[in-house]
Amino acid sequence: MKKTPRLTPWAGSTTPTESTLRQLMAGEGLDPYSWSNAPYDVYSAHTHSYDKVIYVVQGDITFGLPELGQELKMTAGDRLDLPAGVIHTAQVGNEGVLCLEGHR
Repeated sequence: MKKTPRLTPWAGSTTPTESTLRQLMAGEGLDPYSWSNAPYDVYSAHTHSYDKVIYVVQGDITFGLPELGQELKMTAGDRLDLPAGVIHTAQVGNEGVLCLEGHR
């Protein structure tokens, strides 16, 4: 059975800091690293051989899931659990994006 991606919106009343998100990831045994993209950058359809956990620190990014017919827009604090092998695209918003990512 193929796993499906899961988007978890940030539930806090204030936007989390990068430090807070790093602590959350470390608490799960993840070793996060940061990456960023300029406004409107696009990633074409691709997959990864590992499970990813992504948090948006600032800006926004929309992940497309063509096999599921879904788009998942993420803003600061939102988390995406992206299983290995899931075909996805990405479109960065108008302010660019800064993310933290860890692999399982």
